[in-house]
Amino acid sequence: MPVKKLKEFLDSNEVKYKTIGHSLAYTAQEIAAAAAVPGQELAKTIIVKIDGELAMAVLPASYRVDTERLAKAAGAKKVQIAGEKEFADLFPGCDLGVMPPFGNLYGMKVFVAEKLAADREIVFNAGTHRELVRLSYAEFERLVRPITVAFAGN
Repeated sequence: MPVKKLKEFLDSNEVKYKTIGHSLAYTAQEIAAAAAVPGQELAKTIIVKIDGELAMAVLPASYRVDTERLAKAAGAKKVQIAGEKEFADLFPGCDLGVMPPFGNLYGMKVFVAEKLAADREIVFNAGTHRELVRLSYAEFERLVRPITVAFAGN
């Protein structure tokens, strides 16, 4: 989803948000530093396979997906991190690795780490390696309807 399409979706849902431009960065921690956003406040989107079905795991940039905890919380037998080749074609217009956490727009379940749900705002990649979006967590939750679980670890 290119940045323009994301903004149109947010605008059409009357969401107040702020875009944050930053220098070119690739890893979640580099992006957080470039945008002057603490790593625990920046949400990263990891594509996972839950019993073979692709889903999004959204967690603070400074954390990792604990696949065992996610499997237990999702009631699944197996959770694994998906390889880029498995999902690259699902996000046309997005740079690889910076998909916005709007799985609802792609027919994917979204699992959000409790640590993010406790924050008043969420900051996430907007589909490029140069731009973030900040909006209230309540609005994100209203639009995406994520499943909130404890699956993020250091």
